Amino acid sequence: MLVVLANDLPPAVRGRMKLWFIEPRPNVFVSGVKDSVAQTVVDYLMQYSPTESGLMLFRSIPQPPGYEIRYKGEIRKPITNISGLQLIIETLKSP
Repeated sequence: MLVVLANDLPPAVRGRMKLWFIEPRPNVFVSGVKDSVAQTVVDYLMQYSPTESGLMLFRSIPQPPGYEIRYKGEIRKPITNISGLQLIIETLKSP
């Protein structure tokens, strides 16, 4: 499975995404492509999406932990790597 979140994609990239993905919400793309195709799509997105796209990709992989997170541009929540496990850091807000 491949899930892509973006702030804004160029029209050419967004049109190409429609070949492989459904778009349940604007700039949220979900696909169940095979691993080899998913890697090709990830490479395409990383190459042709500008930094301003705010791209975040979640891809299932066959080895532990079972997923990979990649991003391009500025992200709101930092990602850390603990013993090979990619985690998104959440901060608690006091009431």
